[in-house]
Amino acid sequence: MRKLALAAGAAAGAVAAVLFRRRAATPPAPATDEPAEELRRKLAEAREAETPDPPAPEPEPEVDVEEARRRVHEEARAAVDEMQRSGEDG
Repeated sequence: MRKLALAAGAAAGAVAAVLFRRRAATPPAPATDEPAEELRRKLAEAREAETPDPPAPEPEPEVDVEEARRRVHEEARAAVDEMQRSGEDG
């Protein structure tokens, strides 16, 4: 019976030691007066950690503005002509 009590006491002591070490290993959080300040600090840390470098901008393709303007106007004129023809048929 004594051996059983001694073994139970040793097991309880081991569990207490493990729990005590876990509490001592975690550093206490910095004391803040307001929870909002602590949340802002945590949010800023998270944003710093996840902010990747922005990708390099891709060069814009060479566009001849006058040519593009002419093409758009030609397409518009063709569309107007087609609408007028379909209105005459109707």
